[in-house]
Amino acid sequence: MTASWSRVMDLLSRHAPADHAALPGPATEEMLTSAEERMGLRLPEDLRAWLLRNSLDVPEDEWDDEVQCCGFDGFPDEGSFFLGVRAMERLYANRRSPAGFDPPDRPEAPFWRNEWIPFLSDQDGWTGKFVDARDGRVGGWSVGEPTVTGAYENLAGYFDSVAVTLTRIADGSHPTGRLSEGRIVWL
Repeated sequence: MTASWSRVMDLLSRHAPADHAALPGPATEEMLTSAEERMGLRLPEDLRAWLLRNSLDVPEDEWDDEVQCCGFDGFPDEGSFFLGVRAMERLYANRRSPAGFDPPDRPEAPFWRNEWIPFLSDQDGWTGKFVDARDGRVGGWSVGEPTVTGAYENLAGYFDSVAVTLTRIADGSHPTGRLSEGRIVWL
């Protein structure tokens, strides 16, 4: 995961330096431990390692109470936010189910499981990506669609796909992403 995220950060720094400079700093161990206690589960090691490099929460004075999720926008795609610790907790609390999965009558094919920790979302929390705390695999959800589990073996695999997207944006071959004034813009 570390090498894959470093590759993303290197690409962002080289091709979208204004976006890179806007990234907030890392989370602390204390922040992660407190979040784990409130959520009632242990964060997977890859997710912990990522958050200790960049916890992509926006500053509290920039948080918009009218939306479900706030985070660092601009990449990996239009309309999604990488979430920091606070935003993960907030969305997790919204999705958490007393039965352990939702809907409670479909344990074999739930829309959400309590073991899934969101790390990317749209503002409404209707679509995004999660890490499965049981095995570290990355999946995705979208309201009205079946939840996809194991789309990526781990965060490294997902971040490798983000690096490919950034490379395509940088070389001008991405269909909707471009660079302008040190930032990624979406058409």
